[in-house]
Amino acid sequence: MRRLIRNILLLVVAAVLILAGVLAFNTFTHGSRQLQVASVPRAPVDAQAVAARLAEAIRFRTISSYEQPDQHADALRDMHAHIEKSFPAFHAAARRELVGNFSLLYTWEGSDPKARPIAFLAHQDVVPIAPGTEKDWQQPPFDGVIADGFIWGRGSWDDKGNLYSMLEAAEAMAKAGFRPKRTIYFAFGHDEETAGTAGAKPIAALLASRGVRLDFVIDEGLLITEGIMKGLDKPAALIGVAEKGYVTLVLNAQATPGHSSMPPRDTAIGMMSAALARLEDHRLPMQIRGTVAEMFDTLAPEMSGFNRVVLSNLWLFKPLLLREFEKSGPTEATVRTTTALTIFNAGDKDNVLPGNAEATVNFRLIPGDTQGSVTEHVRRTIANDRISIKPFPGNTDPPPVTPTASPSFQMLNRTIREVYPDVIVAPGLMVAATDSRHYAGITDKIFRFSPVRANSDDLKRFHGTNERLSIEGYADMIRFYRRLIENAAG
Repeated sequence: MRRLIRNILLLVVAAVLILAGVLAFNTFTHGSRQLQVASVPRAPVDAQAVAARLAEAIRFRTISSYEQPDQHADALRDMHAHIEKSFPAFHAAARRELVGNFSLLYTWEGSDPKARPIAFLAHQDVVPIAPGTEKDWQQPPFDGVIADGFIWGRGSWDDKGNLYSMLEAAEAMAKAGFRPKRTIYFAFGHDEETAGTAGAKPIAALLASRGVRLDFVIDEGLLITEGIMKGLDKPAALIGVAEKGYVTLVLNAQATPGHSSMPPRDTAIGMMSAALARLEDHRLPMQIRGTVAEMFDTLAPEMSGFNRVVLSNLWLFKPLLLREFEKSGPTEATVRTTTALTIFNAGDKDNVLPGNAEATVNFRLIPGDTQGSVTEHVRRTIANDRISIKPFPGNTDPPPVTPTASPSFQMLNRTIREVYPDVIVAPGLMVAATDSRHYAGITDKIFRFSPVRANSDDLKRFHGTNERLSIEGYADMIRFYRRLIENAAG
């Protein structure tokens, strides 16, 4: 008996040693994937002058609205005039077109007609201020105040910062006599915050009708995050090579209306409440695959401590990692098709049973899921034929994933490392929707990246209160786009 126990203990010790050896081997043979690049001189930028122009742009209240799509028409026209006045050299070098009444398309012709063109995207519109929160802003949201080293206001970050930094870069290069080898399109939609169907979509269709096939598109997207990823000491610049799909479903429960003193067994509100509770209790599964798996694989050798061991050995630690990701909405969103209950309407009097209850549920789809698979999941989960399911206009499947082995990705990776030498670069999944998805028909390489440094406190400002952009960071954004134009079309 003692010999048997001893043999079992020896086997356990041997198994532990073998496991430890495998973990150590995987961890320490997983080498860095970061490109080694030479430093480049920092392009001169008049930080105060560029900040002043962006501050002026913030004062144009280009607020998007589903219900009143033309409510910001005058503000858009005024901003167009400001753009034309602010960037005369670029306007002399490029051809300007108005698409969908308010979207801007610039064509900067390249010297080589055989070179495939590229496109820089941004949007002019902004989201409204949440009612009742105006007093919480340190600076009025549409005053375009410059204070404490920041440009304050709605749109400074999302997305006028990107738009104006692209134009500042192009203006400086046009003044210097630069002419791109390949044609560059600058496409600035006016309704990205309301799905981009009147702006980006018509621009992409117009380019397609002209036979344009783009080498790549770059749009707003993932950021340079600082201090957010546990175990990563350096900032992480994530390039969105994939984007979630967008599906909104409207559920409607039908029942017999009547007096509240004689309620039936099943009411419209009761059926709908049970259905929504089931959807929240039976969410789609978390998964580490595709782009997210590649992101972890790229970040693993840059991690320290146990985090490096975990990411280098997902075959063993995946359940542990998923449990950690499930604790936070932002992290969970990277590994799951999310379910969000957003609107509920039923009843109009306290003693009357409503004849129907309607709810709106929004899903953000990870690549691999589709509109059809999500709709079937909802139908199967609620399991009630008395509840109808209708899709919302503008739903889209996840766009195709951009391959990281492409020369365009490597060029973008190199550009980031040249301008931001302290960062780690990795592919990532964009969890929100962007205008770039409308370009999937004319390019197979879409990058979603905003060259903005952000910490956890900054992320709360996105579509929130006290949106702001540092003047120093804005100057670096201009340097980034200038270097990207040089590398991509120089």
